[in-house]
Amino acid sequence: MPTTPATTAETRSQRPAGAAGPVPGGTAEPIMLELVDESGVTTGTAEKLSAHLPPGRLHRAFSVFLFDSAGRLLIQQRALGKYHSPGVWSNTCCGHPYPGEAPFAAAARRTAEELGVSPSLLCAAGTVRYNHPDPASGLVEQEFNHLFVGLVQDEPRPDPEEVGETAFVTAAELERLHRERTFSAWFPTVLDTVRPAVRELTGPSAGW
Repeated sequence: MPTTPATTAETRSQRPAGAAGPVPGGTAEPIMLELVDESGVTTGTAEKLSAHLPPGRLHRAFSVFLFDSAGRLLIQQRALGKYHSPGVWSNTCCGHPYPGEAPFAAAARRTAEELGVSPSLLCAAGTVRYNHPDPASGLVEQEFNHLFVGLVQDEPRPDPEEVGETAFVTAAELERLHRERTFSAWFPTVLDTVRPAVRELTGPSAGW
């Protein structure tokens, strides 16, 4: 069943060093991100919102692309309550590792937290660095993004605080939806970068 704030609250002792967030008693601590240089080497940490204020500070992120057995991509609409890019569509899951957390571990963790699924396969698919302002919020995505592709067999059980809707789409359906709906500012960049790994994963018949 979908997770709730009561079941997703974490204590500092359950997280990698430097992580922060909800703690017992309802006191929220700042969420910290890992700052990096142009080569992806860690240079420090910054509070999440401050890292996204113009002009943005380069930080580590991840993006996940999961496919079903028919080669359809699982996409999500970000919940309307999110302060950054609410209501837009994007790939399966995006997020930020906690300081000191491996990107692979963060990708698997957030996929389970947001969508209630565990990939049956998850593979690294390279990195991409970009600078994408969000026209709606004015925030800036200065990210060194670790990409992952994989397979999913479970039916999504999204957390409504994170995800508005989900859909499995073919390459042709995604192209049509991209013309009709608003997608995240970073989506075209991460999709173009990950396409070779997607084609290797899904095969030529899937059309990616």
